[in-house]
Amino acid sequence: MDSRIRILVGTRKGTYVVAGDSRRRRWTVGPVAHEGSEIYHVVADPRRPGDLYAAVNSDFWGPMVQRSANWGKTWKEIATPLTPGGKDRKPEFNDSDPLSPVKRPLRNLWHIEPGPADEPETLYLGADPHLLFRTQDRGASWDPIDGINQHPKRGEWSPGAGGHCLHTILLDPRDARRMYIGMSAVGTFRTEDGGRSWTPRNKGVITPFLPEKYPETGQCVHHVAIDPADPDTFYRQDHAGMYVSHDRMDRWTRIGRPLGDDFGFCVASARAAPGRAFFVRLDGRARVTGEGHFQVHEWDDTRRRWRKLLRPDAFPGHFGVQREGIATDELDPPGIYVGTTTGQLFVSPNAGRTWQLVPFSFPGIHTVSVASPAAK
Repeated sequence: MDSRIRILVGTRKGTYVVAGDSRRRRWTVGPVAHEGSEIYHVVADPRRPGDLYAAVNSDFWGPMVQRSANWGKTWKEIATPLTPGGKDRKPEFNDSDPLSPVKRPLRNLWHIEPGPADEPETLYLGADPHLLFRTQDRGASWDPIDGINQHPKRGEWSPGAGGHCLHTILLDPRDARRMYIGMSAVGTFRTEDGGRSWTPRNKGVITPFLPEKYPETGQCVHHVAIDPADPDTFYRQDHAGMYVSHDRMDRWTRIGRPLGDDFGFCVASARAAPGRAFFVRLDGRARVTGEGHFQVHEWDDTRRRWRKLLRPDAFPGHFGVQREGIATDELDPPGIYVGTTTGQLFVSPNAGRTWQLVPFSFPGIHTVSVASPAAK
């Protein structure tokens, strides 16, 4: 059995696989792929060890999905949704709608999510403009999930600074019919019927940039993490604050006010750290760590309190982090991994007690995910 840990790093200039052993202290960079392309997400398929998927966005070739069957040594382009109507279907969108995907072609691919363990051929794909797709044949073809792609309120949805991106896809491990998505600048939605219908779930999240402060939609959600130990609990990083929900997103409670400026882009949670979430707080104006050094804030949901995980003198400087820039692994204690927009990759092998910097300068990092063996 392969016991190595692999950090999957998507950057402004390609995909990097960074391998290490279970101690998570020494790392080897490579293989490298997709040189020159923007990689918004790279993910391992836990159902097929060795299989990786990458959301590759090229200014020249356009968006494409690629798969590797050997931990990134070689890659092959697979099908990419070319029209909202899916394979052998005509688009059914209203041509009079200026925001219709018929008039706004597929731009960027944002997130790839492996399906449930008992559906080994299923994957989900989030894209711009606010589109969600599903494949049931490992990417040989994709079908649109019409419940969101043709949502009756779609014409009211606006983009965030990164575009009309559907960037978060979360599955309930207890019920394959229950899913959650996050879209900028629209908010979070939940389905209970496998995607046929979707309802907004943004109650309690403020929108200080809109006339109506608590609308049904219009929240600029940046990222959402599910608590693996309690799938009813979610942690959310918005343009306007950090939040937690304990009732499957029915209501959100703001938790970031004690930090002052609780702006940021990323959040993660770990199975071996139940009731805890990890955020990288940024200065809302400069969009960099505002304390003069790299810092990760841990939220303890049981004690309802915050803790800083790094000393102020550990890594001085100003660092930016994007929405997929933090990840955790499946080991105990969990590893925490953070990639920055200036190409640093920080690793904690012990839930934030100690930190190291991988000795390699990457291009600006968009996304970090981890493939690791589960804790014994």
